[in-house]
Amino acid sequence: MKKLLFVLSLLIVASMVLTACGTGAPATAAPADPNSLPRNETMYFNGQQWGAVVCWNPFASNCNNALAISQGDNARVVMFETPYLYNMLDGKQYPLLADGDYAWNDAHTELTFKIKKAAKWSDGTPVTAEDVAYTWATHIKYNTGTGAGNKDYIDNIVATDTQTVVIKAKLGADGKAVNPLVVKAYVSTNYVMQKAWIQKLEERTGSDATKFLADTAEDVVYSGPYHKYFADETKVIYIRNDNYWGKDKSMWGKLPAPRYLAHSMFKDNAAGFTALKAGEVDVSQQFNANIQDLWLKDNLPISTYLPEAPYGIGASLPTAYFNLKSNGLDQVAVRKAIAIAVDYDTIIANAMTNQSATFAQAPRSLMNPTDGEQAMYDHAAVADLQWVGKDYEGAKALLDEAGVVDTDGDGWREFNGKKLSYVATCPNGWSDWQAAIEVVAAAGKEIGIEITTNYPEWSVYQTVVTKSDAPLPEGYDIFMMWSDGAGPTQPWSRVHHLLSSEYIGMASNWNGNWGQYSNPRVDELIKAIPGESDDAKLKEMYTELVQIYLTDVPSFTLMYRPQSFHAVNESVWTNFPHQGDGTNPPVPPMDCTDGWGVACLYNVTLVSK
Repeated sequence: MKKLLFVLSLLIVASMVLTACGTGAPATAAPADPNSLPRNETMYFNGQQWGAVVCWNPFASNCNNALAISQGDNARVVMFETPYLYNMLDGKQYPLLADGDYAWNDAHTELTFKIKKAAKWSDGTPVTAEDVAYTWATHIKYNTGTGAGNKDYIDNIVATDTQTVVIKAKLGADGKAVNPLVVKAYVSTNYVMQKAWIQKLEERTGSDATKFLADTAEDVVYSGPYHKYFADETKVIYIRNDNYWGKDKSMWGKLPAPRYLAHSMFKDNAAGFTALKAGEVDVSQQFNANIQDLWLKDNLPISTYLPEAPYGIGASLPTAYFNLKSNGLDQVAVRKAIAIAVDYDTIIANAMTNQSATFAQAPRSLMNPTDGEQAMYDHAAVADLQWVGKDYEGAKALLDEAGVVDTDGDGWREFNGKKLSYVATCPNGWSDWQAAIEVVAAAGKEIGIEITTNYPEWSVYQTVVTKSDAPLPEGYDIFMMWSDGAGPTQPWSRVHHLLSSEYIGMASNWNGNWGQYSNPRVDELIKAIPGESDDAKLKEMYTELVQIYLTDVPSFTLMYRPQSFHAVNESVWTNFPHQGDGTNPPVPPMDCTDGWGVACLYNVTLVSK
């Protein structure tokens, strides 16, 4: 049966190819063997897909379908699409499904945009404003992560005619929008799904929320340029839809160059690195140690967006979270002692091979190291709270003062009569994160706190840390997760995700505050910032948030990380984005898949032999 279905799928796609007017790499008469794709038609990736794809349902939270489903400030748009595309290089949102710029009403309570008439679903039917409205209604009805994360800020999304969408902001008691930042961000962070397909999904699941969100959605209708071609436990492959609406002159005017996008499941970063060196990977979104050696010493046609260290644009803050319910970690003294004892210079030099700014260059706060964000808080006001690390004596003094001491002479401190013993963890194969966690564990030994390490597979890890309606299980005392990078709501959104208590109690929490920290004053400030337009007052509020964060230490940043690692091997494809490449608007180093970075797929060309 599987063989028959595979043959039928080949025939269907072949008919599409024969009737389409494609551009880009040379097309063949029929799709290739998934185990032997034409190299000059395929762009290979690493660092995004870890483990087999689970589903194709954009409403689900655990599809583990990295190249197809990733909604955020720079949403991944190779299969599903957003109305707008965010460009981290200039901070603007460019139309995709939308026709032109959006507009606010005078009161700044409603945002209106239109849908391009050329935009079509994969079944050939038009994308409409009603699709946008029904997608929102579905998020609310089934309490998806998108619905839960936006319902306090968006009152409703309605279609006033076939093409026109109006997003109505949730209003406060003063009649003003509660959070206009979230309203404008919604249009470039969340996919539009087809109303007819959603209704089909509802019918077959009986509108049962659990079944609806668990459906694998193999029949999903999409609007983007690629769709599923093949997936198993070793690889996932997407094939170009040569009928893609985006070749219309109102958008790209052509099809993306690669016919296939492919991602093998590499065991770890080391395996992905070997494949990148060998030219088996074109675009690498993983940490590659000493990346500069590939062109300086090995003379390979490999490059990064920036030619010099840190090689990428620093924007996100990989962060170690504390399980605040673990014995002793409910004490600020224990948390801060661990945090100030960590040798961050070693993490940056070894784990990051200097692909990060140091904390001496960009003192720790809640901001990324870009000039714009660093200017948003008062550095002098928090200088006495900051630390650069490896302060063993200071850590010991903190613990001693708090009465957290070694009473039985075994070398380990106790709290409540129990030895302080923790497990620090992150996903297996994420070598830069694993190296950082090892440094955290080493710091514990220096100050009398036992910290061991454990590295579960990502497929397991992500199901544990994103469940915020129950205590974290054993083995997750200290664990790493990411923070927001650059986006239309930053730095507010990063602060919100790191510290807001609204994520506590969510069965599926992909947004943040995974350690389940709660502080009423923090929540108050987070609520106030979006409605404040006075720059001086905003700076005061952000400074207070930094003070609270560095005092309470519910989590701590281990390094600064590029928005995306973006290394490319130009053995097969060339004309990737790089600093000063002359593209207008500038194409960011977002691995050819995220936000305005997807423009890369329309710019790349085959290397001339």
